[in-house]
Amino acid sequence: MSFHGGRPARLVGVLTVSSLLLAAGCGSSKATTSATTITPASATAVPAKYQASGLTVAMDATYPPDEFIQNGQIVGFDADLMKALGQVMGVKVNLVDATFDTIIPGLIDGKFDVGNSSFTDTKAREQQVDFVTYFSSGEGFYVKSTSTTPFNGLASLCGHSVAVESGTTEQSDAQTQAKSCHVTVLSYADQNQANLAVSDGRADVGFLDSQVAGYVVSISNGQFKLVGTPFSTAPYGFAVPKNSGLAEPLLAAVKILMANGTFHQILAKWGVASGAISNPTINGATS
Repeated sequence: MSFHGGRPARLVGVLTVSSLLLAAGCGSSKATTSATTITPASATAVPAKYQASGLTVAMDATYPPDEFIQNGQIVGFDADLMKALGQVMGVKVNLVDATFDTIIPGLIDGKFDVGNSSFTDTKAREQQVDFVTYFSSGEGFYVKSTSTTPFNGLASLCGHSVAVESGTTEQSDAQTQAKSCHVTVLSYADQNQANLAVSDGRADVGFLDSQVAGYVVSISNGQFKLVGTPFSTAPYGFAVPKNSGLAEPLLAAVKILMANGTFHQILAKWGVASGAISNPTINGATS
């Protein structure tokens, strides 16, 4: 989103929920996680309050393959990464489902400890929370397979209706484009609703993170297709409250998972290995 910076969702109205979720889990082997723990020699210690209570991690679980619900549990590559990070950091991790645009306010208010929901790290967001980068994603379009409109880049939205999830980078970018030409921006509370708007013809195009768009298309049984090429590549980050003491241990844990191979195993499991980065950092936004 990528303000969820971007993610695909269950294709309500196109596929049954059960078939979509089944498709996400088929044929993939479970990634192993390391028992390695952070030590004072390798990273700043996890603050004591989190060692005692664990981490409450907020995810908008409508964005496969990044985060979504399967058999009543939150799964996806973000979910797997967060669980592995908890093992490395030696803290319990509690994944909770939350509407995307409530996550950063929840971090600020103390309701959540970590936001792990395909957040694009941006300068604007860094004014509110800190980020630890771990992935690179672009933005992308998908349309109904019968569409002949050549969407490619933001300017191609002119004269069309576009479905986006509220609070995402895609929503912001589409609204910015609408200041230059006529664009009907249809914003929805979650990605499922945005996908449905495309499938039933209310929106001409769906706009979301590129790897999520690819996933939506891959499980649509030919009802959707990708159009154009990904653009506006930017880093995803784990969001944490400012002055929480979590950014440094999270960064150290990410580096450990990258070094021992767990990080790459998890991304490969979910088909998103092309988004791997090798240089995680704190607050690495470029714009």
